Amino acid sequence: MRIEVPYGEGKEIVEVSSENLGEIVYQKEVKTDDRLQIILDAVKSPENSPPLPEFLRGAKDVLIIVNDATRPTPSWRIITAILPFLINKKIKFLVATGMHREPTEDEYAYIFGDLFPAIRQDVYSHDSKKSECVFLGTSKNGTPMKINKMVMEADRIIVISSVEPHYFAGYTGGRKSFLPGVSAYETIEANHKLALSIKAQSLKTNGNPVAEDMEDAMKVLKDKKIFAIMTVLDKNHRSCCAHAGGLKESWEKAKETADDIFIINLKRKYDIVVAVTAFPYDIDLYQSQKALDNAKYAVRDGGVIILVSACRKGVGPENFLNLLASASSPKEALEKIAQGYKLGYHKAAKMAEIGLKCKMMAVTKLDPAVARKAHLTPVNSLQEAVDQAIHELGPKSKVTFIMDAVITVPRVPE
Repeated sequence: MRIEVPYGEGKEIVEVSSENLGEIVYQKEVKTDDRLQIILDAVKSPENSPPLPEFLRGAKDVLIIVNDATRPTPSWRIITAILPFLINKKIKFLVATGMHREPTEDEYAYIFGDLFPAIRQDVYSHDSKKSECVFLGTSKNGTPMKINKMVMEADRIIVISSVEPHYFAGYTGGRKSFLPGVSAYETIEANHKLALSIKAQSLKTNGNPVAEDMEDAMKVLKDKKIFAIMTVLDKNHRSCCAHAGGLKESWEKAKETADDIFIINLKRKYDIVVAVTAFPYDIDLYQSQKALDNAKYAVRDGGVIILVSACRKGVGPENFLNLLASASSPKEALEKIAQGYKLGYHKAAKMAEIGLKCKMMAVTKLDPAVARKAHLTPVNSLQEAVDQAIHELGPKSKVTFIMDAVITVPRVPE
């Protein structure tokens, strides 16, 4: 069978015999609705909050927090829908970068669309190391809660985000706009250290120390007036729904929809799993690692995961790669992390844990030497990777493809 998978601006093509083909998994086909009306309906009938016009009544200034370009959130469409409610308001926009770099001009245009030239002077990017942050207390897990000063100074806050599974926070969206979105570096570092816990995993919030920390961040902001607009997107990044109102309530509603879309049931675990990383998550290895993390639920012990990602802008934040490169094996990497944590090491730990479970191959545009530093076996093409994996594991090995593996979470029978 001839199978095509997206790869950068093109595609990778592989032939797999019927004897070797397991399953080809796509996100579920769902009804979408990109009309601005669904946003308007949501903000006029919100969850546990006054409608947006009433929420904004008497506001002196409004801060709108949006995702950066590593998320496909349709921020510009949502802003366009609510602009009529913001007339005569002093508005600032804050890009919740977390520990990511500032967006490029092209990325700003991706986030804000045609609105960007007109609002450029009012757009700010959070810098976890340089932005002035305010200390608001300490979480029960010991994380110092330091939040961007712009949040504390704003009379009203509108949070725009999208909800999907996240490999250690449980889900994106909602409280993640604040932690890590607009938090200080030391706050993010302390929070992400909790990702080393086995309880920090996709779809899990109860008992997940990372998610609990994020909940604590919202508790220290309880006196702020916050209105959230949450969307859930399909595999083509089109809106399936919109929920608005209280941050927690709108996020919980969006989570229910996300579960319906992003959880895929498999018949069993497979010998070889191809984890395809689609745009925009194929920006770098740092983001693409999430595809490996989801694929681990589908591969048998001793099997092979093949990562397919263009890694358009290289590695991304390099702390995790430097740690992996300093270790001769995944086991040694985990031992080093246990001796002293730095921000980014959670990513290295998750990759190392997968490396203990199975072999990791990679079809990327990274320098092969860089891929090897991450304990990935670089391969020139998907066909070569599949052929090599079948050769190593045996002629009856089954190959399963997970398309858009960063946000598709497989479940297998116990």
